[in-house]
Amino acid sequence: MEKKNIRNLTKQEIEFEITKLGLPKFKAQQIFLWLWQANVSHFDEMKNISKAHQILLSEHFEILNTTVSIEQKSTDGTIKVGFKTYDGHTIEGVIIPSEDRITACISSQVGCSLSCTFCATGFLKRERNLFAFEIYDQVYLLNKIALHQFGVRLTNIVYMGMGEPLLNYDEVLKSIYMLNDVENGMGLGAKRITVSTSGITRNILKLANEKIKINLALSLHAPNNEKRTQVMDINKSNPIEDLLEALKTFYSKTRNKITYEYILLKGFNDSVEDAKELASLCQDFPVYVNIIEYNPVEGTPYHRTPKEARDLFLHTLRSHKVESKVRKSRGKDIDAACGQLANKVFGNQ
Repeated sequence: MEKKNIRNLTKQEIEFEITKLGLPKFKAQQIFLWLWQANVSHFDEMKNISKAHQILLSEHFEILNTTVSIEQKSTDGTIKVGFKTYDGHTIEGVIIPSEDRITACISSQVGCSLSCTFCATGFLKRERNLFAFEIYDQVYLLNKIALHQFGVRLTNIVYMGMGEPLLNYDEVLKSIYMLNDVENGMGLGAKRITVSTSGITRNILKLANEKIKINLALSLHAPNNEKRTQVMDINKSNPIEDLLEALKTFYSKTRNKITYEYILLKGFNDSVEDAKELASLCQDFPVYVNIIEYNPVEGTPYHRTPKEARDLFLHTLRSHKVESKVRKSRGKDIDAACGQLANKVFGNQ
């Protein structure tokens, strides 16, 4: 008999399944807490479930977990973690400590299908979407590492790792609800969770209508369609004007300020005119622009914008009343910085 993965079942589905086996309905809540809040790997770890019921459950269900395979620590305190999925794939997550927060950057897919030309992950084949429990597991395990390394829990979660979150919409959303769930999950506030997207218009609109009002960041990286299409193929089907309409709707429903992520690429998108064009995209709703310095990726033709040009770009944005700053790059020495996640070290583990 093929066993069901119990971690893919909702609490209501667990209730239905266990009552068919003769277990009392209330046991579903206990099992659910063991699976999520305690993150157990085996049924015999469920201490308030009888031995007979543990055996019965193990005969019909399996518990699939994500595990830590390797850790690397940067000189700046950033920690990159390689995870093994139940079927042997490697994914990556990052812990980024700062004075006022401990942020976890997590992955939503094994690899990525978008092939953005400046991003190391874009060179990987997309093997599959991650399940909600695999996304949740990354946060659970990164939180354990944060507690051990820094003595404090994670404060913020960003879906900015490997993959495009909005191309794995249902599982990403399930993981967000579980991370937010105070009773059964990790109890992380919606304002502490950010989804970063390359721009999937239809799913930005769907996300705007969800009950949970998380933050949204758009990986923009160019101020017009011509340039954006050169570096981000997804722009062909999701042009900037369509994205702006979707983001306007998202803001109107959530009242959450949108973040634009913008990697400066020397001689491509870093001129004063580029900055002025970018500023024009920030007028219809509240926007915060994160300027990101390019982190070297082997096999790409791009170079980092010099500091003088970067500062002039930032000054131009601010002169047009655009709230913006240069986001400090972290973890470059371990390939954990923005755009560098590609299993460079972990893939052979």
